[in-house]
Amino acid sequence: MRQKGAICIGSAKLTGQTKYYAIKARPMMFRALALSLLLTFAGAGPDAGLAAANLAQVRPAIIDKAEIDKRASRLMHQLEMVGMSIALVEDGKISFAKGYGEEARGSNRNVTPDTVFRWASVSKGIAAATILSLEEEGALELAQTASLHAPSLNLPKAEKQISIEDMLAHKVGIVRNAYDNRIEGGKAAKETRSALRDLTYLCAPSTCHTYQNVAYDASSEIVETVTGLPYKAVVHERIFKPLGMSSASLTLEGLTRSKSWAKPHGRFGNLIRRVKPNYYRVPAAAGVNSSVKDLARWMIAQMPTEANGALPAAHQEAMQQGRVATPREQSFLNRNFKALKEAQYGLGWRVYDYNGHKVVGHRGGVEGYRALILFDPARRSGIAMMWNSPHTRPIGLQMEFMDQLYGLPKRDWLRLGAKG
Repeated sequence: MRQKGAICIGSAKLTGQTKYYAIKARPMMFRALALSLLLTFAGAGPDAGLAAANLAQVRPAIIDKAEIDKRASRLMHQLEMVGMSIALVEDGKISFAKGYGEEARGSNRNVTPDTVFRWASVSKGIAAATILSLEEEGALELAQTASLHAPSLNLPKAEKQISIEDMLAHKVGIVRNAYDNRIEGGKAAKETRSALRDLTYLCAPSTCHTYQNVAYDASSEIVETVTGLPYKAVVHERIFKPLGMSSASLTLEGLTRSKSWAKPHGRFGNLIRRVKPNYYRVPAAAGVNSSVKDLARWMIAQMPTEANGALPAAHQEAMQQGRVATPREQSFLNRNFKALKEAQYGLGWRVYDYNGHKVVGHRGGVEGYRALILFDPARRSGIAMMWNSPHTRPIGLQMEFMDQLYGLPKRDWLRLGAKG
């Protein structure tokens, strides 16, 4: 039943029932006030009318969840889409969560907000947060040489070896995604890391960004060395359990034993029969599974708050501080999502400028799965998404969310055409 004095902002089928998410209606005085101020300062000059016309296109900074739901539903009509889940966070709380499509094409098993997907590289922030918690206890220091606690990290000889901080920011210096092909071929992580010594540097260590998985996963080895415990056990106790992320896991078994889990699909919507274990061998880089609601809980933990459950403010600041420019990422954004500018990397997070606002996020992909987070820490608002096909079109929905958050003109970032 809809609440009196509220507006319906979408519905989601949960365990056979339809649940409505609603928020209190707010005064819609933004346009009139802003227009009045603009005309006051613009006077009767020749640009006053144009400025007023442009302002008329600017929407108030209220998330229209019905529109997000409509756009997501229309996205699912695209042939490449199979299943997807999204969660929206406003003012530090989940305001909308919904599943779309199916766990597997033709299965008649609907995706819900509790369906488990793979995070892929969005997992990297978990590793950074875990290491920061160990540093806070005095078990290690970010300035220490990474190989001190990860002996398998055998990089080419150099005057300076990378620190743990360099590793978490991908300032390694070797070719990007070094030896991912060996992990995909079934090689063990430590064996593969030891072989990195055979490569050459593209830049001096700690001076440029070259994205890594094998080297980044030295994080899990560091955690195990200083704690004497399995990485998955440490993450569960330090991250998943305190944040109430009950669906989260770090193994293939954790995925497939979930009550509802999305199956991977290929480029043309074909079901991939077997989930490969390869990237679970580098759990710090790409090993997390969870529902979108738990992915949203992880996002909320990055936002400033006095409530229990959030990461310490010092950890948030350390992770979300841009430490190195990422020109390859910026090149991708310039071609596809040009509102995201000044792309940098922090510790396990990417950092951008969006229309003058600092936003933080990450994308991830392994065979048959994609995931993303994008949020504004100051406004404590953001979007989390996961889908079980290897396409980039859904990334556009995060852009449409941000345009709404900042009251910007509506843009078709999903490339769905005029009917959207």
